[in-house]
Formats: sequence, C-alpha cells, structure tokens
Amino acid sequence: MNADPDTQLVRVDGRQLALKRLDKLLYPESGTTKAEVLDYYARIAPVLLRYLADRPVTRIRWPDGVQTKPFFEKNVPVHTPSWLPTVVLPTPGSSRNLETLRFPLISDTAGLIWAVNLAALELHVPQWTVGPRGGVRNPNRLVIDLDPGEPAGLAECAEAATLIAERLADDGLAAVPVTSGSKGLQLYAPLDGSNSPEAVLHYAKALAESVAKQHPKLLVAKMAKVLRGGKVFLDWSQNNAAKTTICPYSMRGRARPWVAAPRSWDELADGANLVQLEIGEVLDRVAERGDLAEALFDQPGRLPR
Repeated sequence: MNADPDTQLVRVDGRQLALKRLDKLLYPESGTTKAEVLDYYARIAPVLLRYLADRPVTRIRWPDGVQTKPFFEKNVPVHTPSWLPTVVLPTPGSSRNLETLRFPLISDTAGLIWAVNLAALELHVPQWTVGPRGGVRNPNRLVIDLDPGEPAGLAECAEAATLIAERLADDGLAAVPVTSGSKGLQLYAPLDGSNSPEAVLHYAKALAESVAKQHPKLLVAKMAKVLRGGKVFLDWSQNNAAKTTICPYSMRGRARPWVAAPRSWDELADGANLVQLEIGEVLDRVAERGDLAEALFDQPGRLPR
C-alpha cells in the first residue's frame, strides 16, 4: 500500500515512479485529468520518443492546470532520478545568468512519464541532436513556424504551407506539416546533417522572405506583430540553434487537450475544415494510419548550394 493516498506507485521500463495527484484536473474545459494526460503520453510514447531522441528537452509545466500561469524549465530539478540521462550544454543569455544548464534527455517511456508527472504538458526541442559525448551536432531538420494573425487561421496556414512546400521541393527537400496544437502549424524538412546551423538559418530566412515577397497579401516574414493582421507570419527564426519548437505529438497547454499533430497533405488541401486535434483523436489516427511524419526519418535532404 502507498503511504500517501494521493500517490500511486507504478513500474515503467523497470523503474519505479511515484505518480501524484492523478485526479488533478489539468484541462477544466474538457475535464481532462492528470491520469488521462499520463495515459496519453504512455500510449503515444512509441511514436513520440523518436522525436525526442538525443534532443535536450525544455519543459513547460502547469502544476495547477492550464487555467493558471505555467513556468519554463530547462535545467533538471533537484530530485531528478539518477537513471535519467542528462546533458550539460552552454546557455548564453540564460535568464538565470548561468553559462551552462543540465537538460534531460528523454529516451524511454520511464523518462517521459517522469517529466509528465511533473505536469510538463509541453515538450520543446531544438532542431539538432547531441552525440554520445554530449557534443552538439548539425541540425537534422529545418522548420518554418506558420503563425496566423487574426482573422487568419488554419485555412490560411494550410495555403501558406503548400506554397512553402513547393519551394522546398524545388530545392529537393521534402515537407512534413504538423498542426501546432495552438493556432497554426509547423512545416518541417528533414536534413542529412551536413549543413551548419548558420547555413540552415540563412536558408530558412531567405526562403521565407522570398515566398512572402511573392504573396504579400497572405504572408509576412518580418517579426513585427503590427504587420501580421490577417496574414500568416513565416517564423524562420526557430532554426536559430538557441531556440526550440514544440515536439511533434506533444500536448499543448491550451484550453483543450490539443496536440502538435502530423497531418497529411490531403487534409491541408481541405484547409477550410482543418482543426487542431485532441489526444483521443491523435491516438486513434496513429493506430489507424501510423506516423504521418515518417518522412522526417527516411527522406533527409541537403540545402542547395
């Protein structure tokens, strides 16, 4: 028996974890409890872990539910289990004025459940991975974040994604769309790791500015929010090595239990009916259709010279 009635002891991957406050309501609007959030992450783990592998994970935590203010966490907390892999990385410009931070590397279901048990609803990762000795590798994917300014929405993002994908295809790069679980979507292109972070950032910026210039009524590539009304902002800056993006299949801390969900191009073609997906829908889709972002692992490309 557990000494604490609010704690449930479980074994995951041979590790004992103490899951706390399972009946805590984390999404009041949908009635989604912490137990249901943990269940989603446990069931999606075989797919999600591929996207977390070898990437330092920044967590956003909502201990008292999404109706309250969250906090960002990069460094591992004091009571992190000794079995959890971590990596020490330089963090210039850290809000805590620290030169380095120790990030978790979530490589198995036990590590994933450990993080989510701390109410880490959102898992954010960079576009690069670390090697076995902790060295930072070149990016193995490029991302353009498509952020709609009201009254634009997902339909406009879908149109924008198609335009970006066409340009990427011209350069020999495959494009994978992921609705963000928030307002817009991300468009990824897998890379073979031969390009430096600076080269990827420069390419993404040039591509976004070029496509925005050709479609000024729909797109904007400048960051000033005053320019975004009714348009889709092509945020190329998330390719900066210091930045992170929501991990595919991560939940979001929004009013509903939405997920950053890979989508098909057929769905984007029907952009007027495109909506963000919740945890149950994502689990059903993966069971029926597999991982729609599989191309991120088997079709790497190289930036044009």
